[in-house]
Formats: sequence, C-alpha cells, structure tokens
Amino acid sequence: MLKSSSSSSSILLHRWKSMSELTKTHALLITLGLSEEEPFASRALSFSALTPSGDTDYAYRFLTRLSNPPAFSWNFVIRGFSSNSRNPEKTIRAYIQMLRNGSSPDHMTYPFLLKSTSRLLNRKLGGSLHSSVVKNGLVWDLYICNSLIHMYGSFRDSVSARKVFDEMPDKNLVTWNSILDGYAKCGDVVSARQVFDEMTERDVVSWSSMVDGYVKSGEYNEALEVFDEMMRVSNIKANEVTMVSVLCACAHLGALNRGKAVHRYILEKHLPLTVILQTSLIDMYAKCGSIGDAWGVFCGAKVKETDVLMWNAMIGGLASHGFIRESLQLFHKMQESEFEPDEITFLCLLAACSHGGLVKEAWYLFKSLKKSGAEPKSEHYACMVDVLSRAGLVKDAYGFISEMPMKPTGSMLGALLNGCINHGNWELAETVGKKLVELQPDNDGRYVGLANVYAINKRFGAARSMREAMEKKGVKKVAGHSVIELNGTRHRFIAHDKTHLDSEKIYAALHLVRTWMDLNDFNENYNCICS
Repeated sequence: MLKSSSSSSSILLHRWKSMSELTKTHALLITLGLSEEEPFASRALSFSALTPSGDTDYAYRFLTRLSNPPAFSWNFVIRGFSSNSRNPEKTIRAYIQMLRNGSSPDHMTYPFLLKSTSRLLNRKLGGSLHSSVVKNGLVWDLYICNSLIHMYGSFRDSVSARKVFDEMPDKNLVTWNSILDGYAKCGDVVSARQVFDEMTERDVVSWSSMVDGYVKSGEYNEALEVFDEMMRVSNIKANEVTMVSVLCACAHLGALNRGKAVHRYILEKHLPLTVILQTSLIDMYAKCGSIGDAWGVFCGAKVKETDVLMWNAMIGGLASHGFIRESLQLFHKMQESEFEPDEITFLCLLAACSHGGLVKEAWYLFKSLKKSGAEPKSEHYACMVDVLSRAGLVKDAYGFISEMPMKPTGSMLGALLNGCINHGNWELAETVGKKLVELQPDNDGRYVGLANVYAINKRFGAARSMREAMEKKGVKKVAGHSVIELNGTRHRFIAHDKTHLDSEKIYAALHLVRTWMDLNDFNENYNCICS
C-alpha cells in the first residue's frame, strides 16, 4: 500500500524551512490522502503556529478541518495566536472552537488565554476563565496563577491580584514580579515598594517594574534612586525596558547629565539600540534642551530601522526648539521615505506652526489630517486655535471654536485668551475669560487671567471682585517655579526666592548682569565681565 511506502514515510517526516515548503508538502499529501496522518499533522500545526516563519491562521484552518485532531494541537494554535499582540481576540475564538469540538483545556491552555485576555482588557472574560480554571481543578497551578495575577494587574484590579497571590501555596520569582508589576500598573507605588522590599531575590524584571512604577506615577527622582540602587548593589545588567523608563525620568526632570550617563551606559554595555531605545534617547535629549544630541541619535539610525514614532520625536523636538522650517522639512523627508504620518505627527507639526506663526501651513496640515482619514482630536483643534490666536486672528479662532464638533477645552480657551490680550481685543478677552472661569472654577490661573484683563483696562473694581471670588471659593494661587540642573543637581526657584543656600551670590550675579546691561556705553566688547 502507498501508506507504507518509503517515499510516503519520507514525506510525512519531512522538515520545512518556510510556509511555502509546508504548503507544497501539504498539497501533495492531500492528493495522496495522507494529510491527516501522523507525524505530519502535529508537525505541520507546530511549525505553522509556533515558528517565526509560520502562519497561525493557516494552522487554525488546517486544525478545524481535521476529523480527529490531537487534543494538544489546540494549544499550538492558541499559543500562536496569543503571541500576536495585534489580534488577541483570535485566541479566544480558537478556544471557543476548541470547546465546541469537545476538547478540554489543560494547564498549557490557560496561561495563553489569560495573556490574550489581559491585552483585551475584558474583565468579564477574565472572570469566566478564572472560574473555568477552578472548575477544572487547576487553581493552584503555578504558571496559571502567575498569569492570573498578571491579568488582574492589567485590569488595574490589585485586590483580585493580591487575593490570588496570598492564596498561592507556592511562589517563584515570576509570582513576585507579577504582583509587583500589578501594583505598579495600578499606580500604587507604596504597595509595589513594600513587595519590592520583601523580595529575597530580584532580577532585571523586578528592578525595571519598580523604576517604571515610579515613572508612571510621576515620581521621577524616586525612579532614578531605584536605578542608582540597582547599579550599586546588584550585578544585574539593565535591559531596554529599564533604560526606556530611566530616560523617561531624565526627560521629565530635564536631567541632561544623567541622561548622557545613561546613554554612555547603553553604549558601554553594548545594549541593542532598538527603535524604542533610540526614540527614548531622542525624546530625552530634546526635552533636556540638547537638540544637537537628539539630531545625532536620529542621524545615526538607518532609515529602514526607524518608525513613525522616532520621526515624530525628532520633528517634535525640532519644533519645540524653534527650528520650525527644519521640522517641516523633516516631515517632507519622512513622506519621501514612505512613512505614513499619524495623528501625533500632525500634532507636532501644528505645534511647530503655532510657534512659527505659519497660519497657511497650519491650515494645510489640518486639512491633510482630515484627508488622511483620521479624525482630528481636541489637541489638534487646540493647536489650530493657538496658531490663529498667536497670529492675531482671534475672531477667526473664536469662530473656529464655535464650529468644532466638541466642546472647547481649557487649553483652547486659554490660548485664545492669551491671543486676545497680546493683540488688544479686550471685549473678546472678557468673554473668553468668563467662559474659562465657568469651565475651570478651581483653576487659579483662570481668575488671575480675567483679573489681569480688567486691570489692563483700568477696571480695578472688577479686577478686585475676581480676586475676592477666588478667595471666597478657596482657590489659592500656586506659585510658578523654574528648575535648572547644575553639575547633576537640580535647583528649584520661585519669584523673589531667598531660600536657596547660595541666594546672596545668585542675587549678586543678577545685579551685576542687570548693571552691565544698563550701561549706556554697552557695546560688543562685553568680555569685561569675565575678566
């Protein structure tokens, strides 16, 4: 018989290097009536579902056509779909089909189902799967429990995650990392730190989760302190996740020297300069005021290895530093490189037009955003209002706001108010100022802004009434402050501040500069102050 021939056996045992090879073998075996024979069926499912060059959709179609599929083969497909972050719902569809075919899930099935459910953020489905785990007697399986903790953490349900954690008879490092990450995702850095301090063993995931938790909670100094501790007390090498979080902290703090030190660490430890890491470096340098270093990182990347996020970071960085034309030129180069701009790209460009007073270009970009099929968000409308207001077209800006498909935000009206003040349209300024107070009654700046409008017009009684309304509602003015970094140390100042240890020297230097600038005979020979 053909089934026992050496040639057919050879085909059944064949190993493939690509889906093209597999499909050819599959087609041949269909003609021979051997497509459901083992070990071909299992090997074909494993290759197509689990290998980088495979095709999980092909595996699923093949599996559903088998008359008597092996029970474990469903795990191949479910695992394959769970590895694709873009379509986690396919994992659930395969699971439902598995149940309909009469197959039962086992300890290998649930971790991948829970992983996909975490991505879907479907609480009801997560609860249903947890019940199924209990029903099938797998409630204390270590890997399933770790996946449950991760799932509940993704749902921002730290209570359920902690309940699973506390009831587990056995725990490993992954368990501790899961509950730590869960608390961090929930923004509960206090509980995360307690878990972190209780851990008898830590790996790079533990340290990275703690750093990232502080960053996401806005506690950037604490994030850097944890990173410093990691470098000091452990021999663990930081990875991409750690570096991205640390660079984010440096960017928010404006800590350029720290950011440069992190960049040196990346190079010295030969960490792969992935797109995400290079984008983080560009963003850090741009936000810390070193646009030249940001440009250096961007130019060091090959165009084929970039993505839209990296282009956005560089375009936004150039725009925020006043390189308006350069940011627009980079946008055109991005299009020439066949990268499709997204909503963030247009937001960066509109912000650039706002700073550069480029009204015509802003309108073109705003219309291009609509033509691309994307729906402009409130941030895009706010940028357009800012562009028109800065250019003195405050009536056009007010009309633009009136025609928006959404209610105006505080930032939109605030930009219009500033435009009215700067260009002397006091009637519209008062109208907008009143709307801002109604919209944000707890914002001290809104009362102050309207009071200033009245004061400029010498309506001192109205200005005083705004101050009184502010006090009556218990709204306190928050002092603005500036932060500079000097030799790795950050210094914070408010107006007329004398709390700094070097206040006398600072004021003496400022007095010297002011005196020098006021000299009537001031000329280009200004090096005298340095002698």
